[in-house]
Amino acid sequence: MLTFDELWKRLCDLDESVQVEAKAGEQIGPSILETISAFSNEPGRGGGYLLLGVKSLEDGLFANYEIVGVPDAGQVEADLATKSCDQFNKPVRPSIWVEVRDGKRIVVAFIPEADSADKPIYIKSRGMHKGAYRRIGSTDQRCTDDDIHVLYQGRGTKPLEETIVTDGDLSDFDPAAILAYRNTRERANKDALELKYSDEDLLYSLGAISRVNGTARPTLAGIILFGKQPSIRRHYPAMRVDYIRVQGREWVKSPDERFDSVDMLGPLLLTIPRAITAVLDDIPKSFRLPANSFQREDVPLVPQTALREAIVNSVMHRSYRLNQPIQIIRYSNRLEVRNPGVSLVPDDRLGDPGSQQRNPRIAAVLHDTGFAETKGSGIRAIREAMQQANLSLPTFESDRDKDSFVVTFLFHHFLSKDDVEWLGNFQHLGLTEDEQRALVYVREVGAINNAAYRDLNRVETLVASSHLRRLRDSSLLEQHGKGSATFYKPTARLMEPTSNEAAGITQELNPSGLPVSEGLSPSDLPIPQGLPTALQALPESLQQAVASLGKRAQPGRLRDVITQLCTWKPQSAEQLAEILSRNKHYIATHVLSGMLQDGLLIYVHPEQPAHPQQAYTVPPKKPLSGH
Repeated sequence: MLTFDELWKRLCDLDESVQVEAKAGEQIGPSILETISAFSNEPGRGGGYLLLGVKSLEDGLFANYEIVGVPDAGQVEADLATKSCDQFNKPVRPSIWVEVRDGKRIVVAFIPEADSADKPIYIKSRGMHKGAYRRIGSTDQRCTDDDIHVLYQGRGTKPLEETIVTDGDLSDFDPAAILAYRNTRERANKDALELKYSDEDLLYSLGAISRVNGTARPTLAGIILFGKQPSIRRHYPAMRVDYIRVQGREWVKSPDERFDSVDMLGPLLLTIPRAITAVLDDIPKSFRLPANSFQREDVPLVPQTALREAIVNSVMHRSYRLNQPIQIIRYSNRLEVRNPGVSLVPDDRLGDPGSQQRNPRIAAVLHDTGFAETKGSGIRAIREAMQQANLSLPTFESDRDKDSFVVTFLFHHFLSKDDVEWLGNFQHLGLTEDEQRALVYVREVGAINNAAYRDLNRVETLVASSHLRRLRDSSLLEQHGKGSATFYKPTARLMEPTSNEAAGITQELNPSGLPVSEGLSPSDLPIPQGLPTALQALPESLQQAVASLGKRAQPGRLRDVITQLCTWKPQSAEQLAEILSRNKHYIATHVLSGMLQDGLLIYVHPEQPAHPQQAYTVPPKKPLSGH
């Protein structure tokens, strides 16, 4: 169990997270009960910590909290223990203690993850479907029907796909689909025992039928995998795959504008190859000349491996509770694979080994036939295929509000000649490669959020947030929404750089309030009346280093000079801005935060990033080994 000091450091450094929640917390109200439910239910996290008596400062540039204390900590502690026991369908037994800092009392509680047999833990007064929550990132999210079903699986309940179709029989199955299973299974394992079974015994072994009073009845999985088209249409008409071609880069909004659509309704073992072929035949292609060959070879702009994995994952992991088709939408610049049902795996674990299966019967059949792995390797395979083709990495959006999951592929090599020329307009901003990749994505797709940034660049949530804020503060992105719903859209400055932008001229303000070029040396600038001349206090060597930055200092050179200044003595952001004649906000967001992350600088007050006298210094040198 973590100590309060460890929790406080994690909160200040990383903000609230999947395992830490901070609240002012003078009373144990509905919000705290939702968090208790979420920590109790979230699989594989082990529980989470509540800090009561801690307040978030909304306007801080970084994660910023202060200890406000709880006036009657003893009463809050007692209420938390009582309500944890009484307000839920199963008693929750948190570990609770009180800490004192600066004379203020903080109530700390560790909420353990519930046993699988007890989940879901929900607020009794709301009922299970409105009172059960999961911990998604730093938020408490109400459980969907699929969430509740997955939590109930720990109690040994059957998944939805094993639901019996009571008015169905063996005539609902398509012999061609059963034969397709036998053929593909034989190619994967010619000695598989089930190949010797009769069709009925084969379907029974795969969970495609259940025997009710001696009569074979199809299951949902059986109809989806092996059903005849009329049977699927009769029982599950929305369980189809739609391939949609849209002209341009945006969804058609006008009912007068038509789009092309191919609707595929049939057993999965026949529909999957059809869908893959339809998309591969249609998406743009490039060509290459293989080694020692004079004959061109056409290559789809989305690698076949990546496309195949995306389509197979969509049919395998979709929610069959939702009467919506899978949509594969081809725009002029990208391909989207949309399936009903939010991911059961948290965003920060997408691509990790292991799989949380919504439809284990369907997954097993697709694994037997070589269509899919059951080790959670699909997303990793997609990323690797795109990376090997030097294409922009795909993004994965799990939207709990819409209860959907979307994979987006760009028909785009990173970084193309056009990208480099366009990004050259912003060279003076010192963009990192990750930020450049994000801007290219925004130009193509029209928006980006934290999850998409993480997918593109394989970084942590806090790093993605910091980089997106820097792009926002550079007036390249415009922020919309709040909290977990925050997303960013391109600004006019990003989409149509001006001639001044192309020339590398910024409109940052120096301490006098005058717009200046980013690289102007202090000697070129008027010193505001009443302010000390910071340069006059510098040693001569540092004065020369600052003056040598030139008109357009490279990011690495700027970092070097800042390191020299902070080695001389600790410097605040305000002092550095004055010495270097940069805008304080620019220095803090574009330079100092990156140097902190790279370990080039450390805070003078590391326990409180928002300390009013915060300054930067260089980390102490480690002693050489052997001395």
